[in-house]
Amino acid sequence: MTTEDIFRNLPALLSALLVAILFIQSGLDKVFDRKGNLEWLSGHFSKTFLAPQVSLLLTTITLMELAAGLLAAVGIVYFLFANSTVLIFAAAVTAALSLLALFFGQRIAKDYPGAAVIVPYFILIIVLIYLTNPYPR
Repeated sequence: MTTEDIFRNLPALLSALLVAILFIQSGLDKVFDRKGNLEWLSGHFSKTFLAPQVSLLLTTITLMELAAGLLAAVGIVYFLFANSTVLIFAAAVTAALSLLALFFGQRIAKDYPGAAVIVPYFILIIVLIYLTNPYPR
């Protein structure tokens, strides 16, 4: 691993750090304040077909967010030792799926401003997927 390798991959590494911070914090918030999140989400989705599944969906999104964040953090360390961004790529794909799930929920709940907030994060994740894609065209 050289300094040149780090600088060449700096956009991906910094984006991965943002993903790690964002998703670990969000996932841990859902773990430590599950009751509060569940109450808020139950109200948010009370008039949708998702209402009966809120608890299961909260668990699912919590696991997805933690997986994305931890993969990103581990991926940064892995890059420093193996000069490979494959774990960061996996983190980005997991993060994209998490954001799509959140976006879907916001749209179903007709929380259009909430859905719009997700879009810039999704764009960043798509760029990260592009930067770390092990299957280039």
